[in-house]
Amino acid sequence: MDQDGFTMWIQLLVSQIAIMTLTLFPIRLFFAAFMMLLAWPFAFIAVMGRTEKDLEKPMTWWAKFLDLSLKAIMRTMWFAGGFHWVTVKGQQALPAEAPILTLAPHSSYFDAIPVTMTMASIVMKAESKDIPVWGTLINFIRPVFVSRSDQDSRKKTVEEIRRRAHSNGMWPQVMIFPEGTCTNRSCLITFKPGAFIPGVPVQPVVLRYPNKMDTITWTWQGPGALEILWLSLCQFHNYVEIEFLPIYTPSEEEKQNPALYANNVRRVMARALGVSVTDYTFEDCQLALAEGQLRLPSDTSLLEFARLVRSLGLKPEKLEKELDKFSESARQKKGEKIGLKAFAEYLNLPVTDKLEDLFALFDEDEEGAIDLREYVIALSVVCRPSKTLDTIQLAFKMYQTENSQTIVEEDLAVILKTGLGVSELNVTDLFRAIDEEDKGKITYDDFDRFAERNPHFAADYIYPDQIDSGTCLDSPSAIAPNGFCTDFTPEDMEDLLTQASKKKLN
Repeated sequence: MDQDGFTMWIQLLVSQIAIMTLTLFPIRLFFAAFMMLLAWPFAFIAVMGRTEKDLEKPMTWWAKFLDLSLKAIMRTMWFAGGFHWVTVKGQQALPAEAPILTLAPHSSYFDAIPVTMTMASIVMKAESKDIPVWGTLINFIRPVFVSRSDQDSRKKTVEEIRRRAHSNGMWPQVMIFPEGTCTNRSCLITFKPGAFIPGVPVQPVVLRYPNKMDTITWTWQGPGALEILWLSLCQFHNYVEIEFLPIYTPSEEEKQNPALYANNVRRVMARALGVSVTDYTFEDCQLALAEGQLRLPSDTSLLEFARLVRSLGLKPEKLEKELDKFSESARQKKGEKIGLKAFAEYLNLPVTDKLEDLFALFDEDEEGAIDLREYVIALSVVCRPSKTLDTIQLAFKMYQTENSQTIVEEDLAVILKTGLGVSELNVTDLFRAIDEEDKGKITYDDFDRFAERNPHFAADYIYPDQIDSGTCLDSPSAIAPNGFCTDFTPEDMEDLLTQASKKKLN
């Protein structure tokens, strides 16, 4: 399509959205909301006086009537929203055959369509049950609630899923999105193990939205929830395909290894979708796309660092509380390097191949020794990727002299190289801009004042010449093939991961 043709297409698209916004959109929104309100009394009657023992008994004719009525109402709601055709392929298994349904890819809140069509149970945060109208509808499908205020909630959730999965079909199926977050459907990211820990057969279910224009996808970047709703309701037709794949029965090895089970099911689903898989996890995506004054470059080694940290059983969300302790311990070393054995003792871990790989990321000269301060900086970025200035302040405390509390240009270069996960970085111009009095040294207060006056200092002094910031990971305005959401293609990401694994962190 030439430039004139593209411009004309954009003008037609804008005109269509404008017309639909003034005509069909409010009508659809009204009827969709009306159908949800209509569903509320049916759900309220169904859950009124219901006990947990009732849930484990076969449904009465009255309960079946309410169930069918709610399914019909919710299907009408989706129809009113423009989902006129919902194509279902394959056959849904019985709860006794496959107690758990695993759905992927998870890309939108419109993925609730298969939930309302099957009325399967889902895992929901406990706060959802208190939402007016919606909470009653949620309670009807007998969800597994997760409480953020309960420290043991995750463990209890897994135990509840296990209990239901081993009930011989007495409970409804549990529907789980094992990716744990929304992606743009270009690949399947690492599955979380929760659905596979019970070790029972699962039925994979794949979702497709074969629309000419993608207004469905809701990811880390791109349109927000309300904008997605608006754009989708402005479409004449929205298509969705739900395919129930054959039941996957785990081997004995897979029963003992939920991660292996999850990975094998993911590959089956990826083949059915015709997409690739990537070892990136939700946490990796959060790190790569974090909003901070020092946005990570596309080839950062910190993604590989984060993977290795998690593979060693170290959880960044818990380690964040101990960053000050780690930094003080590293500061006391005063730049004295330590070997692999001492590093293992520092982390309280045995020496393994993965620990050696982690150690190698910081062993710039391959001399068998590393500076602990660099490990702490990298860990701080992974623990709090959007708080880059906090990481720099932590680094200053470790590198500054005790008397003047200053650092020199060489120290700043190490701090920023490690914090960005790159092997080469020229910070001379940045250091001179901060060092206004030309002392040859700066304090954190100097850096903080400069950053406050120059909020885009990274783009002005670092990114243009040193870092490739033109990739989808770095540009929040990058446009993907679907026209709305940032791309996250497995080929590009796997190449970046391979490159990163070969780089040093300093």
